[in-house]
Amino acid sequence: LGRKAPLVWSYLQLAVSGAATAYVGSFSAYCVFRFLMGMTFSGIILNSLSLVVEWMPTRGRTVAGILLGFSFTLGQLILAGVAYLIRPWRWLQFAVSVPFLVFFLYSWWLPESSRWLLLHGKSQQAVKNLRKVAMINGRKEEGERLTTEVVSSYIQSEFVSVRTSNSILDLFRTPAIRKVTCCLMVVWFSNSVAYYGLAMDLQKFGLSIYLVQALFGIIDIPAMLVATTTMIYVGRRATVASFLILAGLMVIANMFVPEDLQTLRTVQAALGKGCLASSFICVYLFTGELYPTEIRQMGMGFASVNARLGGLAAPLVTTLGEISPVLPPVSFGATSVLAGMAVACFLTETRNVPLVETIAAMERRVKDDQSKRDTEHKSEEISLQQSGPSPLKETI
Repeated sequence: LGRKAPLVWSYLQLAVSGAATAYVGSFSAYCVFRFLMGMTFSGIILNSLSLVVEWMPTRGRTVAGILLGFSFTLGQLILAGVAYLIRPWRWLQFAVSVPFLVFFLYSWWLPESSRWLLLHGKSQQAVKNLRKVAMINGRKEEGERLTTEVVSSYIQSEFVSVRTSNSILDLFRTPAIRKVTCCLMVVWFSNSVAYYGLAMDLQKFGLSIYLVQALFGIIDIPAMLVATTTMIYVGRRATVASFLILAGLMVIANMFVPEDLQTLRTVQAALGKGCLASSFICVYLFTGELYPTEIRQMGMGFASVNARLGGLAAPLVTTLGEISPVLPPVSFGATSVLAGMAVACFLTETRNVPLVETIAAMERRVKDDQSKRDTEHKSEEISLQQSGPSPLKETI
């Protein structure tokens, strides 16, 4: 279906099911419509990010991806204000659902990913979209030079090894993809379980839930500014790993703050939540860059499933507080720290690296990088051996 069609449908489904939730009279119907609303979340964020990653140039992907993250922060701030002004939950639900009808209407204007179109043999539509984007960017002449023949030569060089159909097994079939998938399963699950574990405990801090919601949104702004800077100048791997480890340490450290220091506990929890939110946005972009175009949507969807499993596990971990109040924060913090270590140890850097189109191309890139490292290591050994006789030998 591509990227655009699921995105358009997700907007419509969220608007309709959200408005219906505000008017149903039974709890079972309420649960059904809330479930339909929840289904659309992944469809919106994953397809939006795929379009951003596949349309933006290499050096612009970081800023564009982080801007999506700022939209989440803005949404949290708006939600705090709207919820404060509209106290009846039915009217609140209706108020936050109607805007998605507007999003549904304007999303028809969005162009489908040309990478996806080329991958599925729709070269004419891909050329049309590329020319449209070139005209918007003020490069109409460059767009007119794009022809079906030029695109066909690109397809033959880049997409020659594309499979006619893909399945979930492709995420585990080859070594490089398998390592990425297994690591991202841990990262997405851990990030989600820690994030929602903190988000569910807003009321325990003893402050107004509206104030805490706004605070948790405001703290994301400086955290994401730092994330943007580090992702541009340092890289994705170091940024995601650092934020995950720092968030885990913040959650664990909060255990040692006395109960009567609620302000300090709230600020510290907000900092941890800001780190988790920033790492969430960074790992969205990181995941899109790690997977090749051939299975990017499938890989991001599978990773998102693990995040949803983390969201399901978060309330179960919270119930461990009935056994010991130490268990929930230790569990949330430890999983976040372990996920950060997994990112640092097993994932490769993608900063300023062109997107990979196929599974075979990614496997070749990994093998080439490994051979280069081996060659450099051998050359270093040879240079050390050929550096001449030691002064001791000359003396003897």
